[in-house]
Amino acid sequence: MTAVLRQSWVMTRRELLHWVREPWAPIFGIAFSIMLLLVFGYLFGGAIELPGGGDYLPYLLPGMFALSMLFGVEATMGAITNDSKRGVTDRFRSMPISSLAVPLGRAGADLANSTLQLAVLMVGGLLVGWRVTGSAADAVLAVVLLLWLRFAVLWLGIFLGLTFRSEGALMGVQVLVWPMGFLSNLFVAPETMPDWLAFLAQWNPVSATAAACRELFGNPSGITDGVLAEHAVLVALAWPAVLTLVFAPLSARAYRNLSR
Repeated sequence: MTAVLRQSWVMTRRELLHWVREPWAPIFGIAFSIMLLLVFGYLFGGAIELPGGGDYLPYLLPGMFALSMLFGVEATMGAITNDSKRGVTDRFRSMPISSLAVPLGRAGADLANSTLQLAVLMVGGLLVGWRVTGSAADAVLAVVLLLWLRFAVLWLGIFLGLTFRSEGALMGVQVLVWPMGFLSNLFVAPETMPDWLAFLAQWNPVSATAAACRELFGNPSGITDGVLAEHAVLVALAWPAVLTLVFAPLSARAYRNLSR
């Protein structure tokens, strides 16, 4: 296990150095998230009312944090696809390293990038008036839950990148990320939706993380009943655990079977 972690760190360091030389992709990702925050917070925010009351901006910010974590899936998939096309992955496979080291190293680098992105978004939120009214310990737990979601999403992106290595598949995932993000409680409360749509939104993994973060940050939840009103933190812990347990082994298997 120690060898795997050491090999994974080498892969992580490679990706981090690449971003230092070419930082535009992370910068544009942060800028895009800030743009969405401004659009929904100031353009649409005045027209949205929350069940149970509360201002919209404090409701929106945790949702935007969760959305930025979700957006990692297509970026990770694109990076893995590009490495496969350029033969980088094949060179790694010829080395005497664990089949889990390369995917784990990629996940580690993306998680570091996500931490920076989340920090920038949170500072931006504070500048536009968002406030944390919960305890410091609860706020730290909320950040951990956001990164936990990102870690799970990264494994999904790695698996998709190793399995579907084409531009068409990447574009398909990019298109599907948006419905998953909007079919949630990130922007509006599920209780304002039709019953069948509210059911889907409530059981969206991203909704669980957003609801838990609102609870922990002390922000309006927009929820008056349902599983997320009572057990948001537990559900936010469970969903990424399930995704990781499913897609981490599948990613390692897909990496071993690349040339078959």
